[in-house]
Amino acid sequence: MKKRLLIATGGGDCPGLNAVIRAIVKRASSEHNWEILGSIDAFDGILRDPMHIIELTPEKVAGIHVQGGTIIGTTNKGGPFAWPVKHSDGTWGTVDRSQDFLNRLQYQNIEAVINIGGDGSQRISQQLYELGCPIIGVPKTIDNDLSATDFTFGFQTAVDVATDAVDKLVTTAASHHRILTLEVMGRYAGWIALHASIAGGAEVCLIPEIPYSIDKVMEALTRRIDNGIGFANIVIAEGATPLDGDMCYSENDEPGAMNIRLGGAAFRLTHQLKNAGCSIDIRETILGHLQRGGTPNAFDRILASQFGVKAFELVLEQKWGHMVAYRHPNIESVPITEAIKAYNLVDLNSDLVKTARGLGISLGD
Repeated sequence: MKKRLLIATGGGDCPGLNAVIRAIVKRASSEHNWEILGSIDAFDGILRDPMHIIELTPEKVAGIHVQGGTIIGTTNKGGPFAWPVKHSDGTWGTVDRSQDFLNRLQYQNIEAVINIGGDGSQRISQQLYELGCPIIGVPKTIDNDLSATDFTFGFQTAVDVATDAVDKLVTTAASHHRILTLEVMGRYAGWIALHASIAGGAEVCLIPEIPYSIDKVMEALTRRIDNGIGFANIVIAEGATPLDGDMCYSENDEPGAMNIRLGGAAFRLTHQLKNAGCSIDIRETILGHLQRGGTPNAFDRILASQFGVKAFELVLEQKWGHMVAYRHPNIESVPITEAIKAYNLVDLNSDLVKTARGLGISLGD
């Protein structure tokens, strides 16, 4: 009887997910006693009645490394520890189905699980491992906020998309003599904003790690205008906060989903600048989910492929409770606990921050 391995992709979609799936299947194809399965929509597939899992063969994954998204679907709601249920009074709540999940793995003769996802998904991986689940983690997030790995796949593609947006907005800002603000993703980390600002040549970059002073932002814009340049470009992370302020977000009451949905930082900044006396026309662009979609770039395809091959080799080694990690120039493994113990935030003393300051980019402080 063949051994069975289950793959799940959880959280937000991300360029490179399909490249990981393909790499796992192709690496496993040389081990003739393994059958690879995919759980549709993260772990929801195995928890549904009837279960929704599919066989992943070399033929099924041929050529998918160039595709965005994930062929087995994903979700950032629900899961083994917070399965949405509707009560008799019509309200929604969640229940813990982790033991049911483990029972279903056993029923399906699944001997190993590879969970591809970001911080939230890997926290689930760790919880399942502590219950005895033979699980391996693969880090995935455009936010690049997982510790213990130099980069997560999907991040570089998201930076390319954001940089391209900055490039386009620069020409419009110059033509119309405006301040154009680009809001990018990243949640609590400013990696996308900082990289795109340096690559695209923004004048102001506001990130969550540095609460900004609106007076400092105004000083930077005024200096530019006084020098005879009648336009400016700002990149602001969705999680950026003013001094003595909070992130912009809306409440999310979807069962099993994250409690808050970030967004609105760019519009708040415009309001603050107008109140501070800015007389130049300001327009906002919210890049949103464009950063998640589309074809992964070459870097992310390669990194995702390396992660997939390494993940299956960790399965062969039975190195459960570990996550693959990129530590230049090597692909290694680290305990999942190391990856989730803290967010990978921008180090304010890093060369990247020093480069931004050296280029004259205002960070709002």
